[in-house]
Amino acid sequence: MTATTDGSTGALPPRAASASETQLDAPQAAGVQDAAARAMQRAADHLLSRQDAQGWWKGDLETNVTMDAEDLLLRQFLGILDEQTAHAAALFIRGEQREDGTWATFHGGPGELSTTIEAYVALRLAGDSPDAPHMARASAWIRARGGMASARVFTRIWLALFGWWKWEDLPELPPELIYFPKWMPLNIYDFGCWARQTIVPLTIVSAKRPVRPAPFPLDELHLDPRNPRPVGPFAPVASWDGVFQRLDRALHLYRRVAPRRLRRAAMNTAARWIIERQENDGCWGGIQPPAVYSIIALHLLGYDLEHPVTRAGLESLDRFTVWREDGARMVEACQSPVWDTCLATIALADAGLPSDHPQLVRAADWMLGEEIVRPGDWSVQRPQLPPGGWAFEFHNDNYPDIDDTAEVVLALRRVRHHDPERIEKAIGRGVRWTLGMQSRNGAWGAFDVDNTSTLPNRLPFCDFGEVIDPPSADVTAHVVEMLAAEGLSHDPRTRRGIEWLLTEQEPNGAWFGRWGVNYVYGTGSVVPALVAAGLPAAHPAIRRAVAWLETVQNEDGGWGEDLRSYDDAAEWGGRGASTASQTGWALLALLAAGERESTTVERGIEWLARTQREDGSWDEPYFTGTGFPWDFSINYHLYRQVFPLTALGRYVHGEPFGRIKGGG
Repeated sequence: MTATTDGSTGALPPRAASASETQLDAPQAAGVQDAAARAMQRAADHLLSRQDAQGWWKGDLETNVTMDAEDLLLRQFLGILDEQTAHAAALFIRGEQREDGTWATFHGGPGELSTTIEAYVALRLAGDSPDAPHMARASAWIRARGGMASARVFTRIWLALFGWWKWEDLPELPPELIYFPKWMPLNIYDFGCWARQTIVPLTIVSAKRPVRPAPFPLDELHLDPRNPRPVGPFAPVASWDGVFQRLDRALHLYRRVAPRRLRRAAMNTAARWIIERQENDGCWGGIQPPAVYSIIALHLLGYDLEHPVTRAGLESLDRFTVWREDGARMVEACQSPVWDTCLATIALADAGLPSDHPQLVRAADWMLGEEIVRPGDWSVQRPQLPPGGWAFEFHNDNYPDIDDTAEVVLALRRVRHHDPERIEKAIGRGVRWTLGMQSRNGAWGAFDVDNTSTLPNRLPFCDFGEVIDPPSADVTAHVVEMLAAEGLSHDPRTRRGIEWLLTEQEPNGAWFGRWGVNYVYGTGSVVPALVAAGLPAAHPAIRRAVAWLETVQNEDGGWGEDLRSYDDAAEWGGRGASTASQTGWALLALLAAGERESTTVERGIEWLARTQREDGSWDEPYFTGTGFPWDFSINYHLYRQVFPLTALGRYVHGEPFGRIKGGG
C-alpha cells in the first residue's frame, strides 16, 4: 500500500463482483481473476508512487546513442565540451555497443551504419583510441558497409562541421526556402512540424558552411582516404530521383550567384522564425534535434553563448539529460509528461481508483494548466480555428498534437474535479480544435492538417525518417474514441473517421501503427475506438482483428512485435518477444471485442501476472514506440506500466470507467 503526499492511501477500494465475474465458475477462470486483481493492485500502487508532487508522471524516453553523440559534437563545435560531460556520455555510449562493434537504433536490432559512425566519433572525442579493440571492431564494420560515404545526410552534416566531410558534397538547402508561400511546392509548411523546425535552422548552416578545426583525422572510416566520396551516376531524368538530383545540382550552381543581400535577408528571416518559436523553457518544439540545430544556426549569425536565446537553449538541453547510477549520462530526444500523465490517469481510473482521488485531481489540475490557448504553426492551414488542445511535452505551445488532446480529454472525463465548469470548458475547446484539425480524407494526423505532399520525401536531403505528417490509424482511432466518449458517435465528422479506419484495415485484419510498434499498436488502438463508437463486436472488421490477434499470440501467452515489421511486415508483423506494453494493447482490443472469457485473453492476463515484478512494475528493454517508423525508435519507460494496468483494470472491472460523458 502506497501513502500519497497528502496522507491518503493509493490502495483501490473494495469492490463488489460484477455480473460477468460471478459467471466465472471454472476454477481456472477464478484463478486468473484473482491473479489479475492482485497484479492490478500492485501495478496501481507502483504507478501512484511515481507521480510527481505537481501532479504529472514522466518516464524516461530512451532512443539511441545518436542523441548523446550529437550532444558531444555540438559542445565540441561551440567550444564548451568538458571532460566530465565527455566521460559520462562515453560511459553510456560504450555500454550500448554490441559485440560486433556496432550500435543499433533499438534493443536487439541490427547494427546501423550512421548510428555507429556517430557513436565512434563521439568516443574519439571522449579520448578512446582508434586502436582500442572496441573501436577497431567498429571502424572495421563501418568500412565493410561503405564507410563514411554511405552514411545518411544528417551524419555527414555533423562530419562537415569539422572538415571530415566536404560541404560541397552535401545536398544544398537554401535559406531562400523561408520565402516560399504556402501554396508553393516544398514550402516549409509542406514538411511535418519536426522536420520544419529542423530544416529552417539547417538552411542557415548550409548557407554558412562552417568548419571548426578537427581534433583528429578520421581516415579509418573511409574505404580510400584519397577518394572519400565515390561519385555514382545520376538516376534517369524521367524518374523523381533523377529530377531531384538535378534540382540539387542546380541549387549548387545557384549558390555561386545568389544575391548576397537576398541571402542575408533570408537568413535573418529564418533566424526571426526560429527565435519566435523558442519555447518558454528555451527549447524548440520540446524536442532535441531542432534545439541543437537552432543553437548552431543562431551562433553562426553572431548570437554568442551568453545571449539570452542561446543560453536558454543550452540550458534546455541540460534538462534532457538523465544521469544513471553508474555515472553514465543519457540524453533524451524528447520528454513526454503530458502523454504519460493522461495515460496514467486513464489506467488508474480504469483500475478502479475513485474518480475524486486526490492524485487524480492533482493530475487533472496539472493537465488543465498545460492547455494551449494561443495559435501555433497549425493555424497556417486553419487560420480561423480557435486554439485548444495539449502538446506532448512540458513546453511546446507552437505544436499541440491531436493524439495527446484526444487522450487528455478521455483522462479528464474520468476525474471528478472540484471545478467541473473548468473541466467542461477545457474539454470543449479541445474537442472543437480537434474537429477543426480533421483532414480532407476524414482522418487525423498528429500535428497538422492535410500534411500529405510526397515531394519533401523526394529531396536528396531527406534520407532519414518521416518528413511529412499524414493521417494515421492510431491517431484517428484515439480521436474517434474521444468523440464517442463525448456523445458524438453519430456526428458526420466522426462517421467519416470511422469510414476511413475501416478502409485502412489490412487484409489480415490488423491496422498499421504509426506512433507505436506496429500492427499490435494500431489494432489495439482501433478496435476499442470502433466499439466505443457503436460498431458491434460481431462486425466483420472486429472479427478479423480478433482472429489476427489470436494468430500472433506468442506461446508464452503474451504479445510482441519487433520494429523490423516496419521494414518487413510479412516476416515480422505481429512477431517478436512478448512485452508488457504490447500485451496490454492486444488485450485492450480483445476485451473491447467481447473476448473477456476467451482462452486467448486468459493466457494474456496470466502472462502479465506471471511476469510482473515484486514492486508492481514490468521489465521491458524492447522499444515499442516510434518517432519515425523503423528509422527512429523509442522505449517509453512508462508504457510498460500504464498499458498493462489499463488492460488489467478493464479485465477485472469490465467496461472502461468514465466512458459516459461527464463520468467519474
